[in-house]
Amino acid sequence: MSLPKHGVMQRLTDSGTVAVMRGADADTLMKTVEALREGGVTAVEITADNADALSMIDTVTGSFDDEVVVGAGTILDASTALDTIRAGAEFVVGPTVEPDVIDACNRYGTLVAPGAFTPTEALSAYEAGADFVKIFPASSGGPGHLSGIKGPLPQIPLMPTGGVDADNVGAFIRAGAEVVGAGSALVPGDAVAAGEFETVTENARAFSAAVAEARSE
Repeated sequence: MSLPKHGVMQRLTDSGTVAVMRGADADTLMKTVEALREGGVTAVEITADNADALSMIDTVTGSFDDEVVVGAGTILDASTALDTIRAGAEFVVGPTVEPDVIDACNRYGTLVAPGAFTPTEALSAYEAGADFVKIFPASSGGPGHLSGIKGPLPQIPLMPTGGVDADNVGAFIRAGAEVVGAGSALVPGDAVAAGEFETVTENARAFSAAVAEARSE
């Protein structure tokens, strides 16, 4: 049974990092998610542009019980959002502010995190019903840009994504991020293709440790 929205929000915050799985392969999916879980990253985002994304979401959701919270990413329209929700996605992430996606997710009680870059976009997304606002691409502005948004808009939970790695994740947390999204810096495609899942676990541990340290300061 899926968690209520506030429970999903807490799970994402507890994880500290959402693993963005773009270009995921069905044959290595479960081992990758298990490696992430072992390293302390318990939130995964399977992007909608993956082949068989819906079946991947269904598989992971049905295999890890409450140990891993599973979402869908790169959602650009309400129809795709609803398809992923029906497949079991517990949160929906997009690169842009799409009001129809926000409306669809709110209608079905699913956490939604649209992408924004400016304070105006972030506030528009939040007023439209976003739960988190994904600051994207985070690398373009860095932690300073995030803190610049958080200062006048402290009520908006922010999730910087794009260019976040183990070296700068602590700075993003200190700048005001509730959670971060990370892709290849966390789940390198070459390591997964080579079956080096211990690398994924080590990366997850590094992210988790950096988040915990930043939060304790």
